[in-house]
Amino acid sequence: MMSEQLPLSGVRVADFTWVWAGPFCTLQLAHLGAEVIRIESESRLCVTRRIPPVADGEAGPNRCGYFNQYNQGKHSICLDLKKPEGLDIAKKLVAASDIVAENFAAGVMDRMGLGYETLKTIKPDIITIALSGYGATGPESPYVSYGPAQVPMSGLASLTGFPDSPPMSVGFSYGDPNGGLHGAFAVLAALMHRARTGEGQYIDLSQWETSVALVGEGIMAQEMNGAAPQRMGNRDPYMAPHGLFRCQGEDRWVSIVAADDDEWQRLCAVMEKPDLASDARFATLADRKDNEDALEAAVTAWTATRSAEAVTRTLQAAGLAAFPAVTNKELAEDEHLHSRPFFAALEHPEVGVRQHAGIPWHFSDTPCQVRRSAPCFGQDTEDVLQRVLGYSADEVATLKDNGVLS
Repeated sequence: MMSEQLPLSGVRVADFTWVWAGPFCTLQLAHLGAEVIRIESESRLCVTRRIPPVADGEAGPNRCGYFNQYNQGKHSICLDLKKPEGLDIAKKLVAASDIVAENFAAGVMDRMGLGYETLKTIKPDIITIALSGYGATGPESPYVSYGPAQVPMSGLASLTGFPDSPPMSVGFSYGDPNGGLHGAFAVLAALMHRARTGEGQYIDLSQWETSVALVGEGIMAQEMNGAAPQRMGNRDPYMAPHGLFRCQGEDRWVSIVAADDDEWQRLCAVMEKPDLASDARFATLADRKDNEDALEAAVTAWTATRSAEAVTRTLQAAGLAAFPAVTNKELAEDEHLHSRPFFAALEHPEVGVRQHAGIPWHFSDTPCQVRRSAPCFGQDTEDVLQRVLGYSADEVATLKDNGVLS
């Protein structure tokens, strides 16, 4: 029988994060059932409350899809941490929490009066995670960093691109969600440790280092052979053909992979090209790699006369790996993702019901699901101060009048 208890029921997170890496970390905790309370301020509005896409083309801090995607299931309070009363409220929230999360540059929380040495005097078993760009120590530690910088700094860009091209970006800020997922995993490990020992701890996460961890094969090639791997575009060292092939229609492509000689022979049969099956240039993997330009041209001659969907159906029916390069619109309408169900569509106070990417895992015994839409700016301030921290309505009104809750 499925339990009604979520994995992190009863766990509270004081969330000082912003932009993407930190909020992506705390999003996973919210998905698992934690009560995540974002501390926000008018004087330092989160970047993602200002950038597109915006609902119906109308800008506003509660209308940005970026923020609303990565802050589902969370609460938001307004707090001016520059005011002593605001800092005092933040400390009381820490005392009532299990986890503190932040992703500023190293030293910022200390200067705010919320460093780990201070926090553990407030709550000795607090778990604090700092998702800084370069970690809390070392010569780069004071620097501010954003995810796009992690791609070239990790070496990932040097492995991305075509043989005759310079290093290339991977197309988005890979370092941010990657760091966030590493952070969520580390927090879960710390919670397990605390459950066994009663001890909290400080998690010093370097987004740079979590990005470097992605390119182990590149690092080992350099260490073991004295040379980094050559950029290969969409090709693979051990499979051929392996890539994206043009199809009918404007900018339509299909991914095709033949994992071994047998799959290559089956691909030739599906394409009804017995001459390719017997062509000595393509007899083995080594032969196909030596003649990969001609190999890809031969496959493209077949795919270019068909739709990506038709190619996919035909090859998958033969047990071969193939799938269209899909657009965002196609993903949003994908039958498989809807059947899981992957997407979440909850009522938002300002923009109404919008479809969002939801939780990419399903537990057999715990009902993980997106429980509420992303919060409007500061919408939970009064509730959190009264329900969690015990302030009276009059005290909240006074704090508001004094500009503390802004």
